[in-house]
Amino acid sequence: MIGWKHAAVLTLAVLAAGCSSNSKKELPPAELTKFTEEVVLKKQWSRSIGDGQGETYNTLVPAIENDRIYASDVNGEVFALDRITGDVVWKKDLELQVSGAVGVGYGLVMLGTLKGEVIALDSSTGEERWRSRVTSEVLAPPANNGDVVVVQTQDDRLIGLDAATGDRRWIYENSPAVLTLRGTGAPIATNRLAVAGLSTGKVVAVDINNGVPVWESRVAIPKGRSELDRVVDIDGGLLLSGGTLYVSTYQGRVAGLDLESGRELWQRDASSYVGVAQGFGNVYVSEASGTVESVDERSSSALWSNDSMARRQLTAPEVFSSYVAVGDFEGYLHLLSQVDGRFVGRERIDSDGLRARPLVVGDTIYVFGNSGKLEALTIR
Repeated sequence: MIGWKHAAVLTLAVLAAGCSSNSKKELPPAELTKFTEEVVLKKQWSRSIGDGQGETYNTLVPAIENDRIYASDVNGEVFALDRITGDVVWKKDLELQVSGAVGVGYGLVMLGTLKGEVIALDSSTGEERWRSRVTSEVLAPPANNGDVVVVQTQDDRLIGLDAATGDRRWIYENSPAVLTLRGTGAPIATNRLAVAGLSTGKVVAVDINNGVPVWESRVAIPKGRSELDRVVDIDGGLLLSGGTLYVSTYQGRVAGLDLESGRELWQRDASSYVGVAQGFGNVYVSEASGTVESVDERSSSALWSNDSMARRQLTAPEVFSSYVAVGDFEGYLHLLSQVDGRFVGRERIDSDGLRARPLVVGDTIYVFGNSGKLEALTIR
């Protein structure tokens, strides 16, 4: 049974990467469209982070805290870089198969492994603080509120570890869906709550001190006859802005939830396995089909939709200046206008492709390519 589950999980990762489950013949990815370039990106620095995402379907993402950017490759080479210059501050080789990275906060850099370990490093020096074993592989970065480190495992459990020692404080048990996409979103840790999206299409919030459930909200309802049709994973992670939690599911919906109560503020049909971005009262979604859509939070109606990147296996979007940035499987970073979704800029970063969500701080965008190339770019 386990073997079948793993086979199904991996197949789905491939399926999700660009074809719908009922298409007879798989269409090729859309060709790049021509457009008038309005924005040119200038490379500030570039660094190689080991072997990058590796051969398996990983989505390792860098993390930024203050003036440093932290990144790890699939083999546990962890780097702390000065995010302005790209200079290496420290480097640590864990020699472990890293599958969930990087989480950073309150003096810790946190990573999860394929063998179900969580490792915490000192963010100033790279020294190992502790390591802890959890119930199954960790495919998303752990979160931390300074007291508790929250880990989500592939088997849909949520685990609270003591941030100082790594000792387990609590575990929230949950039954995963029969069939799931390979991956989980990263949990969110606040002073009071640990919040996670599950493979069943639900978002759950538990008390971060003891793991007792506070609320749960069903964002998507499984529909269809086959298990494949009924996959409604929340894989793209959650986005917290103000008191609103933004969430998207595969073959389901994109929605805004009230953080404190879990109440649904708005929702719209969507299918995404990479998550959303938010800015200027709009929510931006990279759909599984390759369409990028802008949704008005107030009315939940679509403001614009760009379907020119069909089946190009897009990353999660990120708001950058007055643009929406999104990467694709051929390693192009596309810039779209926030006003109408038209293409305004394009830059090839890594011919091995882009899977990690771009990161933005101020006027700089940081892009982590699948081969391990980490670049900082600004608008010329």
